[in-house]
Amino acid sequence: MKLKSIDINCDVGEGIGNESRLFPLISSCNIACGGHAGTKKTILEIALLAKKNNVKVGAHPSYPDKNNFGRVVLDMSKKELCESIKYQLKTFQQVISLKGVKIHHIKPHGALYNQIAIDIEVADTFLKAISQYKDKVFLYVPYNSVIEREAKKKGFKIIYEAFCDRNYNNDLTLVSRSKNKALITRPKAVLDHVLQMLKKQTVKTISGESRKIFADTFCIHGDSTNAIEILTYLSTELPKNGIRISK
Repeated sequence: MKLKSIDINCDVGEGIGNESRLFPLISSCNIACGGHAGTKKTILEIALLAKKNNVKVGAHPSYPDKNNFGRVVLDMSKKELCESIKYQLKTFQQVISLKGVKIHHIKPHGALYNQIAIDIEVADTFLKAISQYKDKVFLYVPYNSVIEREAKKKGFKIIYEAFCDRNYNNDLTLVSRSKNKALITRPKAVLDHVLQMLKKQTVKTISGESRKIFADTFCIHGDSTNAIEILTYLSTELPKNGIRISK
């Protein structure tokens, strides 16, 4: 049986220190580049580890807010936000290029990711900030989002992303982490969640409804307490369902 290949990505470089265990189980990563977490040292170390494990390297910019881990929308001007994102990516690119590591994609983090999915002004500011990478790298975006639409208009190369370990609202936004059922933690429940998105191209929302969704890459949060357990389970069970994690 020929297996369908999918990409599994993780947010890394966020101070957890579990990358050496994550990387054999995933195919792409999003490295914090100083906004919500990360330093030049961690960027370099993790990029080299990713290269060693044949894991695609992506930049993971955010609101510049380490106090709130980038999970709060900051009151910033468009210029301030644009310059912050540019600075994070410039730092990231300079560090990894020293060792010949190539940037494969960009994926914003936390509140910034959520805002560009619904707010056209923030989405356009973000795209302006990353415009120099338009022809060089992919942009990970959620399906049926504002950032998807605007990125397509401007000619960015996009890859659709969905979340293995997060529940969705009816409008395909992620359930707020302040709510009890935001996270999916049981490995079997994560598997069922992924298989529905892959095989039926629908997702069961927090209210029990089904919504159309499409994704080529699926995120497991590297800072989840049982991320390794979930990934180990998926690596075993996905092939039984005709799917493999691409490398």
